[in-house]
Amino acid sequence: MVVKKPVKLQQRRDIAALLNPRNIVIVGASDKPGNWAERSWNNLQRYGFKGPVYPINPGRETVWGSKCYRTFDDLPEKPDHVLVLVPARFVSATLKDAAAAGARSATVISSGFGEMPDPAALKLGEELAETIRETGLAVSGPNCLGNFNGGERFVTMVDNRTLRTEPGPVAIIGQSGGLVMALKRTLEERGMDVGYIVTSGNEAGLKTADYIEYFAANPQIKVIVSYLESVRDPQQFLAACEAAKSMGKPVIVLKLGTSDNGRAAAMAHTGALAGSVAAFDAIAGNAGVIRVSNLDDVIEAAEYFLHAPLPRGNGVGAITFSGGLRGLLLDQAEVNSLAFPALATKTKRRLGELLGVGSIIGNPLDSGFAALNSEETYVNCVRAMLDDPGIHTLMLQEEIPRAPGAERKVEYIRAVNALAAKAKKPITYVTMISHSMNEYSRDIRNGFRNVAFLQEADKALRAVRAVTTYAERKAVTKSKARKAKAQPVPAAVSRAIAKSQKKSGKIALSEIDSKKLIRAYGLKTPKERLATSSAEAARIARVIGLPVVLKAAGAELTHKSDIGGVILNNNTLASVRDGFATIQRNVTAKAKGDSLDGVLVAEQVKGDVELVIGASRDPEMGPFVMFGSGGISLELYRDVAFSAPTLDEASANALIDRTAAAQLINGYRGAPALDRDAVIKALITVSRLAIDLGEHLDSIDVNPFVLRRRGGVALDALVVMVAPSGGF
Repeated sequence: MVVKKPVKLQQRRDIAALLNPRNIVIVGASDKPGNWAERSWNNLQRYGFKGPVYPINPGRETVWGSKCYRTFDDLPEKPDHVLVLVPARFVSATLKDAAAAGARSATVISSGFGEMPDPAALKLGEELAETIRETGLAVSGPNCLGNFNGGERFVTMVDNRTLRTEPGPVAIIGQSGGLVMALKRTLEERGMDVGYIVTSGNEAGLKTADYIEYFAANPQIKVIVSYLESVRDPQQFLAACEAAKSMGKPVIVLKLGTSDNGRAAAMAHTGALAGSVAAFDAIAGNAGVIRVSNLDDVIEAAEYFLHAPLPRGNGVGAITFSGGLRGLLLDQAEVNSLAFPALATKTKRRLGELLGVGSIIGNPLDSGFAALNSEETYVNCVRAMLDDPGIHTLMLQEEIPRAPGAERKVEYIRAVNALAAKAKKPITYVTMISHSMNEYSRDIRNGFRNVAFLQEADKALRAVRAVTTYAERKAVTKSKARKAKAQPVPAAVSRAIAKSQKKSGKIALSEIDSKKLIRAYGLKTPKERLATSSAEAARIARVIGLPVVLKAAGAELTHKSDIGGVILNNNTLASVRDGFATIQRNVTAKAKGDSLDGVLVAEQVKGDVELVIGASRDPEMGPFVMFGSGGISLELYRDVAFSAPTLDEASANALIDRTAAAQLINGYRGAPALDRDAVIKALITVSRLAIDLGEHLDSIDVNPFVLRRRGGVALDALVVMVAPSGGF
């Protein structure tokens, strides 16, 4: 009988059984020196696991100096957790026997279940997944390196290097055992204890999402770290991350598979410009995920989140004792899209009085050693910077001493730590260069829990950027912006879906059909009609009014400008007739057989700025929305930002603000402000269309969307559909 998918409470109980077992049974016990079963046994003995550990091997009476059992039935008690290290072909039978004997959970270290595209291995993987469903066992793996619960001294890891076993505030979930162990060692060197490690492997049973949800509800855990190769169930993953966010627990993810492969095949700009990393950032970021690009950034982000509150804005301030570090901070702030705002006049005057240098002081503040003349002066300088309304995160230059002799420095840190406990803004230290820590420096660090100690300017500012973005998105989520009421799906969507069902794979709607679809949702388009002859084109132009734009029309003609299929500024009827003929010749010569349905004669619309609004479906994460600078600027500068498709006014506003186009909309260098509300409405409209198209969506491109002081017009549109059998 197939067990129904467990509810959330049951999943938590399953993982609790996995990580807090009453006993452990090692199946595949062997006398072969250095084998992985022996390593797990040695670790359980070395770290003092509180329950009994039973080895099983039908061909042994004793192993590792202890009694060895032939089967589960021979054990002196019911098995609870089973550690499986037998060849892949025997794993499913082992799990069935374990479940029948009363086991609650298992870790399958064995590999050979489809890590490589071998048909036999893939079949074994399917068999294993079915066995897990049938038995209801909580299973981590296969192809993993064991698990770790420091508080319970539960260590089935096959890594034989010395481990620290403490009930720490960090939980690590990783599909690579080697990487998670490297993270554990470095986090602990920096004074951050790791309480749990799960090496999830191929995730035939429990998924990363299950573990995130478990740790979100675990009061011991403050930060969740994940090395993620693929998202098995996007909706479950996002729900788990949302749960962690609601509990105030960041999920720091190092994501594999962020390359640009596959972009070249995209028909629309949105899919081509996004790629998997942008889709993941947009959708998972909205759910509370902080994606970092390397292991070092995991460490710095965890340090920040564990020891400093979230900032309430993006202004950064700093006090340095080195002009060189000041310059590095300024350079790296620009690289990481951060800025050090100018200090308020009151702040400059106050600092000038404290340091005796007048009132001309910049941010970052290079105080030289004047700030260190006394503890009182130093603390008052810190207070002055914290009081500045433009500063939301304060960075202080300092390195934790690694040997006696710097007691004065420690006292200054102590004073700042006390100040940080009452401050409403985060304080982080920053070093000039990355360095190791020893027992002496860790003891000092552990005494100061209210400040973060970040290393090296670039890494430190990447952490500040990540935390600031997380805080901004969390604030948008909490906003009380008015949600759009549910609206009926226009009939045009049903017609478009029906049309896409007639073919397999991707189907690009013509510009005419694409515009019909977006008009059904309220987006305004120019006055236009299709002409099939030069004479008809001239008649249409006379009705619409000159000047007009001529555009080649055809379902296969997705990038018309590239083939000479667009002619602007047709100011006379003669130029309209000539333009029609020119487009016919260009399409015949350059379109490689793509058919021309006619020429679209359209009102030539003038606007103040060209924007792009789009949506696309990522194979892994699902639909997302794009916004940015449109027209030719889109491909030249790629000034775009991405978001989850569930947009409301607040999140649409936040999406706009993540682009340089926002400055043009707000009125750049004295220019009048444009109709921001029209952009917000268009973004919400396109996001609604993306959701309504569902699994039939490939991409939507509205480019350019011309914005004016009042209103906006979609000059061009391309909707690409896909039949569900076409790959998604």
